[in-house]
Amino acid sequence: MAKADQVTKKWHVVDASDEVLGRLATDIATVLMGKHRPEYTPHVDCGDFVIVVNAEKVAMTGRKMDDRHYTWYTGHPGLRLESYADRQQRKPEDLIFHAVRRMLPKNKLATQMLSKLKIYAGPEHPHSAQQPTEFKRTGKKAGKN
Repeated sequence: MAKADQVTKKWHVVDASDEVLGRLATDIATVLMGKHRPEYTPHVDCGDFVIVVNAEKVAMTGRKMDDRHYTWYTGHPGLRLESYADRQQRKPEDLIFHAVRRMLPKNKLATQMLSKLKIYAGPEHPHSAQQPTEFKRTGKKAGKN
């Protein structure tokens, strides 16, 4: 079993260019929870840091970008709707953030795990001092299904 003070956290960089949103979010959530490690313990935050670049270039298969909607309630009468394509134009980081957030456990530990997720719309990030390693993904690209 992993102890919270004995876990060494690594930094990984993921390029989201032409990646399918759900498949990318699954891999990111696995690393944030620490399920990729042999000493995974559910009640200990043993996951690594993840830096996502090119969040504006993430894709969905089919016509989901136009057909599916992101909904939220403002606190006043009425419900707000916004298609994923419009949301990507306005806040490109939000698509990946909410997809990953919904794949994490629903407890206080998930907040701690989400704080290790850094998402950037462009190709550059300010975390070069942490010497992140490239996270190799073997999943399908959006255009090659």
